[in-house]
Amino acid sequence: MAAQDLVGQRIKAIRRQRGLSQAQLAHPELSDSYVSLIESGKRTPTPAVLELLAQKLDCSLTYLVNGVTAEQMEDLEVGLSFARMALENGEVAEARRRYAELLADNNLLGLTALRVEARYGYALALEACGELGEAISVLNELNGSEAEAMPQERKIAVALALCRCHRERGDFSAAVHVGEQTLAAFARSGWTDELVELGATLLLAYMVRGDMLRAGHFANELLAAAETLGTSRATVASSWNAAQVLEKTGRGEEGMTLLERALAFQSENGEPRNLARLRQAYASMMLRVRPEEAERARELLLRAQREHEASATSAFDRARTACVLAWAEIVLDRPDTAVDHLRDALSHVQHTKSGLLAGANLLLGQAYFLLHQDGDAAAALDLVTGWLEDAPRTLKAAEEWMNVAEMRRRIGDDAQSVAAYQRALACAGL
Repeated sequence: MAAQDLVGQRIKAIRRQRGLSQAQLAHPELSDSYVSLIESGKRTPTPAVLELLAQKLDCSLTYLVNGVTAEQMEDLEVGLSFARMALENGEVAEARRRYAELLADNNLLGLTALRVEARYGYALALEACGELGEAISVLNELNGSEAEAMPQERKIAVALALCRCHRERGDFSAAVHVGEQTLAAFARSGWTDELVELGATLLLAYMVRGDMLRAGHFANELLAAAETLGTSRATVASSWNAAQVLEKTGRGEEGMTLLERALAFQSENGEPRNLARLRQAYASMMLRVRPEEAERARELLLRAQREHEASATSAFDRARTACVLAWAEIVLDRPDTAVDHLRDALSHVQHTKSGLLAGANLLLGQAYFLLHQDGDAAAALDLVTGWLEDAPRTLKAAEEWMNVAEMRRRIGDDAQSVAAYQRALACAGL
């Protein structure tokens, strides 16, 4: 039903409750025929007329426009605020519950902007819980039924989340399709910060599907767009992900330089949560490109960990930092300390379906192997295997199966090692 029809019905219902005729409601400012047209949905009242009718009917303007009282509107806004806060603080299950409760509230039906925000937040909460299929469904619904109600910035944000979810699920073709389609629709009039961030997400989709030629060209395009915009937000987003492409193509030192630039911008102008994430990404690349600087990487990670705690960032960011810290400890030949960090990481994400569970347990298996605790190593690898068996067959999954196979071989579990190698070949399409 159109919004003007609903407004008309509410005016008619309250008028009757007040025992007024159309002529009585209209007099003296309006004609009774005009009121009749409004109530039948054939005319859309102006804001001034709506305010006048609200006064005459002794009801709130909010109720006439949206079908909710001012108190109900306030309750919904407070509910959204708490759901958003839970999501930002990494309480992903709580956020999902709160958003679901809001979406089940009939008072939200007539509040387009709040409804869109609730559905978008619900999709992000589902993604954070590792429920990527459901998140994609909600995001697709937003692109369908709510498309006309969303401003351009929200449409780009939805496309970014959809591109990211498809990529994390292993459907790289879908991720690329969403990213390219949205950029084609909105980038004609020039790049914006939001579009550069979407482009950076698309860039990683190119990279993880192995399209390095396209990734290389697009990375340069994004860096040029960020240079033209001259904003910190665009510079950080483009440099962050372009650095990963450079490393993947054997130009790790150039990638480090880009990350250093991004860190400089983020330190001056950015908010602390992204600064901690970026510092973790920089330390992670340092471990790969400059392993001799593992101690320095560890110090950076400890700093990022403190920044995460100070800014109440998400459980996933804390878990990622703990995993990279564990990796640094393994490089520094301190597997016992690595185990402590990995237990901390798992405590943050054990209630989710995140791929972090697999990564953390794989590192845990390696740490236990170095501690000569082969039974514990095998148990950790069993958890990785269980997660991978339910994961999509992608090149990333193939890489994880290869890592499992190698670790099985090291602990002397030859049969399981061969089986893991076979799964890796199947995921690679061989």
